[in-house]
Amino acid sequence: MAGVVVLATLVAGSAMAVTVTAAAATSVPAAALTAAAPAAIGPQPGTYLGRGFDTCAAPPQSTMDAWRASSPYRAVGIYISGASRSCAQPNLTAAWVSNQVTNGWRLIPIELDRQAPCGTRTPKMSGDPATARSQGASRATSAVSAAQALGIPAGSTIYNDIEHYPSNASCRAAVLSYLSGWTERLHTLGYLSGMYSSGSSGVTDLCGAYHDPAYTRVDHLWFAWWNDAADVDAGPYCPAGYYANHQRLHQYAGDVYETWGGVRMRIDRNYLDVATDTGEEPPPTWSATVDNSTTGRFTASTSWGTSAYSDQRHGADYRFADPVASSDVAWYRVTIPETASYQVSVWYPADAGYNDSTPYLVATTSGNQTVRVNQRVNGGRWVPLGVFTLPAGDGDRVGVSRWTSGTGYVIADAVRITRA
Repeated sequence: MAGVVVLATLVAGSAMAVTVTAAAATSVPAAALTAAAPAAIGPQPGTYLGRGFDTCAAPPQSTMDAWRASSPYRAVGIYISGASRSCAQPNLTAAWVSNQVTNGWRLIPIELDRQAPCGTRTPKMSGDPATARSQGASRATSAVSAAQALGIPAGSTIYNDIEHYPSNASCRAAVLSYLSGWTERLHTLGYLSGMYSSGSSGVTDLCGAYHDPAYTRVDHLWFAWWNDAADVDAGPYCPAGYYANHQRLHQYAGDVYETWGGVRMRIDRNYLDVATDTGEEPPPTWSATVDNSTTGRFTASTSWGTSAYSDQRHGADYRFADPVASSDVAWYRVTIPETASYQVSVWYPADAGYNDSTPYLVATTSGNQTVRVNQRVNGGRWVPLGVFTLPAGDGDRVGVSRWTSGTGYVIADAVRITRA
């Protein structure tokens, strides 16, 4: 998002600038709404399934009336707090909030303040995880104060907008710590937490730490992926089973123009599947992560070197070796609880000098299966190899082979196996 946002139900369209015009329809006069005293409202955005839009500043009442009467939108996002907001908010008052809810809009409260320490936008959160966590908690307190001043009650979700950043290990730790502090403080104050970010940075980092006990999960995930698909499928950025209990918003197109009721706005398009009461999430599915440095769980010959060259590594270091035309497999040993289907994912740093056809071996119930991965791209994240039937018990489950016709170092860093 660029600046402040307005969310609402939208029609599908391209990511290019377009104009959609709808016939005018009868609307509730603005004067009738503004004359009414602010009404008590329920948690926002509540339970809602449908399209949405965002724009820089909360629109005037006449625009809201025109779009409510003739557009398909029924939710509007509002930037309620934060020093990084790009637009002034002259319309955003408690009366405005009450008027929109009375007129049938759902509200998506947004905070835009501290950004990733490795990004370009300011102000930035600290690169120290402990300090970043404290900063997230402080910002949550400020955001709740802003929400309450606007009449947005406890039980509502407040979404923290963290713009795209070039992720690396230290930056990722700061962002996840910041969001943990944000979430924990919001929960203490009776609110739910959400995060908005790009699929390739904040969302990938958040979903990559879904089972990491060091961090506290947000309640709602709002991902930017401009693929023109009005759904909540996050594709390669987040597994379908994560944040799956009415906890997703998808910004699927950006910077487009639409006209409804004779009023034109530049917006981003979104699709929402959210609920205020998502209940307790199901217990996490079984998952195991093995790093090349995990004691007793990784074996490799002396031909494999050790390096900490890349910031995209998992853990303190990773292993590397030249490709050869013979078998020399580095194995990850995992204890599988029962014979069943499991998703196997791998982590490696990417570099132009690494192998473009690295063979990963997965030891399934029907024998070893090979999946080749280009380790020059998609580094510093979990890359799924697929879903396989694995046998119960302890044993070598995933291997990295040097036997490849590809060029460049073969890398062995970390693997993750999750019950499908």
